[in-house]
Amino acid sequence: VQKALGGVLFIDEAYALTAQGGSDYGQEAVDTLLKTMEDHRDDLVVIAAGYTERMETFIHSNPGLESRFNRFLHFPDYTVEELADIFEMRCKTGGDQLDADAREPLRAILARLSLDTEGFGNARGVRNLFERAVSAQADRLAAQAQVTHETLMLLTAGDLRAAAGEA
Repeated sequence: VQKALGGVLFIDEAYALTAQGGSDYGQEAVDTLLKTMEDHRDDLVVIAAGYTERMETFIHSNPGLESRFNRFLHFPDYTVEELADIFEMRCKTGGDQLDADAREPLRAILARLSLDTEGFGNARGVRNLFERAVSAQADRLAAQAQVTHETLMLLTAGDLRAAAGEA
């Protein structure tokens, strides 16, 4: 908090501070945060972020939080097309290429995964899927006698299915 004075403090998954735990310091952190927000209301902006339902529980867990966090922004989840674009951007960044036959399976997998709003995590979920697909690709290529540069850089529908636990 001290480092953020004069600027912005961003707390992702802020509800973790009020999760009931045996020996954590969440309540002490919330109390310290509230006091600092009051003492430095002119030179500190605090942004608390997280999943909507959990953030509502967090805000309502303490009257001080309710009175100090009074502006709310909701960002909609990415669409399946946006998630697919993020996946393909990760491919390009890593020098990989998505096989043309893998585009529709990718969208189907992303559509299914995005139904789990708490566990998928949007772009983080895409990153995890990409990393698992690269791992599945490595397993597939390890079984081949000969690997070319093109096959080394190509992610297939089978790699995606394996990454999604469908293979």
